Amino acid sequence: REAGPGPVSPWGVIPPPAAPSALRPSQEVLGEDKLASILKERELKIYWGTATTGKPHVAYFVPMSKIADFLKAGCEVTILFADLHAYLDNMKAPWELLELRTRYYENVIKAMLESIGVPLEKLKFVRGTDYQLSKEYTLDVYRLSSVVTQHDAKKAGAEVVKQVEHPLLSGLLYPGLQALDEEYLKVDAQFGGVDQRKIFTFAEKYLPSLGYAKRIHLMNPMVPGLTGGKMSSSEEESKIDLLDRKEDVKKKLKKAFCEPGNVENNGVLSFIKHVLFPLKSEFVILREEKWGGNKTYTAYEALEKDFAEQVVHPGDLKNSVEVALNKLLDPIREKFNNPELKKLSSAAYPDPSRAKHTEKGTKNSEPENVVPSRLDIRVGKVISVEKHPDADSLYVEKIDVGEPQPRTVVSGLVQFVPKEQLQDRLVVLLCNLKPQKMRGVESQGMVLCASSAGEPRQVEPLDPPAGCCAGERVYVEGYEGGEPDDELKPKKKVFEKLQADFRISQDCVAQWKQRNFLTKLGSISCKTLKGGSIG
Repeated sequence: REAGPGPVSPWGVIPPPAAPSALRPSQEVLGEDKLASILKERELKIYWGTATTGKPHVAYFVPMSKIADFLKAGCEVTILFADLHAYLDNMKAPWELLELRTRYYENVIKAMLESIGVPLEKLKFVRGTDYQLSKEYTLDVYRLSSVVTQHDAKKAGAEVVKQVEHPLLSGLLYPGLQALDEEYLKVDAQFGGVDQRKIFTFAEKYLPSLGYAKRIHLMNPMVPGLTGGKMSSSEEESKIDLLDRKEDVKKKLKKAFCEPGNVENNGVLSFIKHVLFPLKSEFVILREEKWGGNKTYTAYEALEKDFAEQVVHPGDLKNSVEVALNKLLDPIREKFNNPELKKLSSAAYPDPSRAKHTEKGTKNSEPENVVPSRLDIRVGKVISVEKHPDADSLYVEKIDVGEPQPRTVVSGLVQFVPKEQLQDRLVVLLCNLKPQKMRGVESQGMVLCASSAGEPRQVEPLDPPAGCCAGERVYVEGYEGGEPDDELKPKKKVFEKLQADFRISQDCVAQWKQRNFLTKLGSISCKTLKGGSIG
C-alpha cells in the first residue's frame, strides 16, 4: 500500500511510520509500529476472547461495536470462547456446566452481533478446548511454566483472575494460556479491555522466550457499573443482563447512582459514552415539552457538559437510556424466546435459590428457599452519627448506600463503639429488612457487627475491604447470582434462619456455613473477634 494519509483502521487513520502518535484515540495500543507496518502490507488478523463464566451483560456491547469496526476495516477477526479459562479462574464455571455455558455464550454473543448489524459469516468462532488440550499446546504450557515466575503470573492475572485469600494454582496458569492463544490462533493482535493490560504485557515478555513473536495489543475502556464500579457479572446490582425483562431494566436503572450534576463514577452517563454513542453516533434525551422537549446530541462531550450544568435531569437521562437500551436488547430477547434456548439458559445458569440449598418443609407444602442471595447487603458509609434523643444506648446514623438519599439507621452501639470511630467509616448494612421504629425513629437497615460470646461482651462493626464504595454489593461466596428480596417478610424469618450460620472465622473473616462474605475487592472481616457471631 502507498503511504500518504494511511489506510483506515478501526483505531482511526493508520499514519505513516513517521507519525505513530496520530494513531492514538481514547483506547490504548501496545505495538503501534508493528501495527502500521502490517497494515502497509496486508489486513490485520486479530482475536477477541471471552471466558465463559457469568452471564454476558450489556457492557459486552463495547467490544461488539469494536469488532464491527474491525470488520469494516477489512480485518480478519476470530472470536474465542475460552471455556478452559472459565474453569481455571477459581472454577467460576464448574466443569459440569462448562459445555452448557459455552453454548450459551455462543448463542448470546452471536445474537448481540446480529442486533448491531454485524455479518456473522465474516467472523471465525473457536472454542479454547478445540486446541488447548492438544499435545503441542500442553507441552508449551509446561515450557512456559519453566520460565515464568510465580510473582509475574500472579501480577499478570491481578485484574482479571478472581482474587481470593488462598489462590489456586489454576489461577496462576491462566495468563500463560492467554498468551499462548495468540500463537495458536495465528493472529497478529489481541483485543480486550484495559483490565487485560497486565496479561498483555506478560505475553509480550514471555512469548519470545518460547521462540514466538510478540503480538500487538489493543484495548478498549471498561464500562463502570450502575453502582459506579466496574460492571461485573458477579455483582447483580451493577449490571443489566442481555435477557433482563423491560421491567428489570427499569428497576435497575431507577436504582442506579446518578447524582444531579455529578459526572464522576456515574454508571448511567458512562454507559451512554462507551456503549450507546459508539453504536449510534448520537443520543436523544427524551423529555416533555414543558422541560424543553427532546434534544439530540451528536457529541458526548456536549451531553456531559449539559448534565454537569444540570440542564439534563437524571430522571430524563435514565428514561432515555432505558428506551435506547431496550431497542438493542429486543432482538436478543426475541431470539431467546424459544423453548430450546430458554432451556439452555436455565441449565447453564441454574437459579441457586431453586437448587439443593433449600429448607426442609412438610410433605404437603412447598419448601421455602432460604439462601444468602435473598439478603440485600451493601457497603455503606456513615455520614453522620448522633445519640438517639430518647434512648441513651442507641445511635441514629445517616448512612450512604449508593442511593439518592442516605438511609436513617438506628444501632445499639453506644456502649461498644465511640461516636468518632463510626463517623465517616465504611460499614456493612443489611438493606432489605422491613423498616421499623425504634423509640420513635424509623430505622431503614441494620449495621452488621461481630460480637463475642463471653463476658464482657465485645462488639465490632464488620469491615469491608479497603477501597470499596458506598452501595457495592456484599454477597456470600457461591451465591453471587440471584436477586435479593425487595423486602424480607418478618413472619418468614429469612434473615434469622440464615443468621444462625453466620460466624467469624479464625482468620477474622465473616462467613456463612464456612463460605466467605465478599465484595469484588475481597472478604468482609472484623478486627479481633475470632469465632464470634454476627448480627
